[in-house]
Amino acid sequence: MKKGFIILIVLLSFKLSAQQLISGIVLNNNSEPIVGANVFLEGTYDGSSTDENGKFTFKTSETGTQTLIVSYISFETFSMIGDVTYMKDLTVKLREDVNTLDAVVLSAGTFQAGDNSKASVLKPLDVVTTASALGDFVGALQTLPGTTTVAEDGRLFVRGGEAEETQIFIDGIRVFTPYTPTTNNSPTRGRYSPFLFDGITFSTGGYSAEYGQALSSVLLLNTIDEPDQEKTDIGVMALGATLGNTQKWKTSSLSMNVSYINLAPYIAAFPDRNDWIKPYETASGEAVFRKKFNSGLLKLYTAFDITNFELTQEDINQTEGVHFKLKNNNLYFNGSYQGKLNDTWDVFGGMSFTHANNDLNISDMLINDTENAIHAKVTFKKRFSNRFKLNFGSEYFSSNFNEDYSDSSINDIVYDYNNNISAAFTEADIFLSKNVAFKSGLRLEYSELFNQFTLSPRLSLAYKTSKSSQLSLAYGDFYQNPSSNILKFNQNLKAQNTAHYILNYQFNANRKIFRAEAYFKDYKNLIKYDTDFAEFNSNFNNDGYGFAKGVDLFWRDSKTIKNIDYWVSYSFLDTKRDYLNYPSKKQPNFANTHNLSFVGKYWINDLRSQVGFSYAFATGRTYTNPNVTGFLNEKTKAYNNLSINWAYLISPQKILYASVNNVLGFKNINGYQYANVANGNGIFESRALKPAADQFFFVGFFWTISEDKKSNQLDNL
Repeated sequence: MKKGFIILIVLLSFKLSAQQLISGIVLNNNSEPIVGANVFLEGTYDGSSTDENGKFTFKTSETGTQTLIVSYISFETFSMIGDVTYMKDLTVKLREDVNTLDAVVLSAGTFQAGDNSKASVLKPLDVVTTASALGDFVGALQTLPGTTTVAEDGRLFVRGGEAEETQIFIDGIRVFTPYTPTTNNSPTRGRYSPFLFDGITFSTGGYSAEYGQALSSVLLLNTIDEPDQEKTDIGVMALGATLGNTQKWKTSSLSMNVSYINLAPYIAAFPDRNDWIKPYETASGEAVFRKKFNSGLLKLYTAFDITNFELTQEDINQTEGVHFKLKNNNLYFNGSYQGKLNDTWDVFGGMSFTHANNDLNISDMLINDTENAIHAKVTFKKRFSNRFKLNFGSEYFSSNFNEDYSDSSINDIVYDYNNNISAAFTEADIFLSKNVAFKSGLRLEYSELFNQFTLSPRLSLAYKTSKSSQLSLAYGDFYQNPSSNILKFNQNLKAQNTAHYILNYQFNANRKIFRAEAYFKDYKNLIKYDTDFAEFNSNFNNDGYGFAKGVDLFWRDSKTIKNIDYWVSYSFLDTKRDYLNYPSKKQPNFANTHNLSFVGKYWINDLRSQVGFSYAFATGRTYTNPNVTGFLNEKTKAYNNLSINWAYLISPQKILYASVNNVLGFKNINGYQYANVANGNGIFESRALKPAADQFFFVGFFWTISEDKKSNQLDNL
């Protein structure tokens, strides 16, 4: 017994004497000590924490090769593999974790609306609660800086670019016909309801190499990944009705939304300046099916709409007016899969198909055009570390356009073309620290129509100047083939080009955000022709050029005044172009020099109501007065619009909603039309191009039936 006890003591003494001392100091990038860092040998209980000087020391009985781990919140975990006998007097420098919430964000030229965004300037709710938007996401985006007020059009005009220069994507896949058809001097609307979307990224320039065929801007819409519950949404409006339903299963869900709009009752109550034969009527529907897998998500999205109307519009050159009749059918399908291949590889693949048909009758002209388009895309993302991520992929655009045309002098002419484009892109996100990051990419495109290769470099850099502010720079080359209005007449051209240069400052803290951005855009290879309008006998070339430069300011505050959320946008734009049929370089007639927008929302708890207003101001736009020498030689008066809305919660799931667009009845003028021939006094007579109606009224009742008996459609109003 005594002998055994002695042996045990000897063994314990030997073991204790065999323990190794591990020691060192833990510092940050500035060589300052980190207090409280966790230091231990992986797979053991041996370890300690750093003291007030950043030092650590502990003993271990482990031998041989071991892994030392050092970790601390907001820093990347450090690991060292080696023999424990060499783990003495170590100096460990921890690098800041670039994935923290206060890390720098590459934000030049980009506005985001989404709950998961680090730097959202809008929320999903804002897209459709903006008073002037009338439920259209495009209308809400027109309150942001960088956009231009073109009231008679309704599409997105961004930083001196035409509407065709902005491309729209749903779940990363191109939408070829994003707007509903309309007639002259009547604004269009985006086809797609906000009902199924929860994330929006609006880039006014300098965007990723993943996106092409857009000279000015891209708008990315993301459908909801996972609905929170089953529910039914019912809407009854003065203009029509909507019905939405969501079903959920264990690993899948289905959301649907249908609507019917008919302006006949509204026109009867509030006649406008048009002579309607058949007022605007449309039926539309959308659906998104989602299926979750162990490592990915499949989405199938489809949307259709059928639109028709007929009217006679005033025209100074035709006493009987211009007869306009339109029937439109549009179908869009989008399928995408996003998932993980393993811990460091992600994959995305998707495809869209668009079928659009317009049957037009304009006076004695009969026009029937059809576009069938496909977009297929695959991307891979490799995360080498939190500091280096690589994104690369390829895509293919195929568009087939066909138009049958006839009038009193021409019998059945066919215009058609195939516009097929292949592209490959690669891009790297590199974080030098949580204060410095940059993105560098290349995009290569090949146009089969022009037999042309284009190479587009893209680069953006961000530097965090303080805890709540940062500076960003962005540069990029962008190419886009001409629109169908040109290509149907001539395909012996090449892609149009622009270069973007952007400087951005952003402050974001305590529910306040401020952005200031200066930019310069250099346009080359724009389309020119030598007739009044693009026609079959026009001579086309790529000799057009131009520039756009300016400053955009944005301020949002939802903190200072209780229950009040507001934002202010201002844009200064200086732009000139020599393109189309322009005889010299001039400010285009769609561009305003100054644009100001003020949006406010107020929740009145005692009245269970949300009230809102939106004010827009824009300086006049150019037009040509043939009674004065020159081209685009005069400007319209300034544009003003004050809109208000009110949502009243009758009960938690029943809402009464009303809005008035241009409540003060400003008499806005979009431009002027002049007679083709001077009168007896040698004067070209004119008429003002006014909106079809100075004001627009909307009233609706919305009822939600859901599992929790609390959900309502306030998010969609």
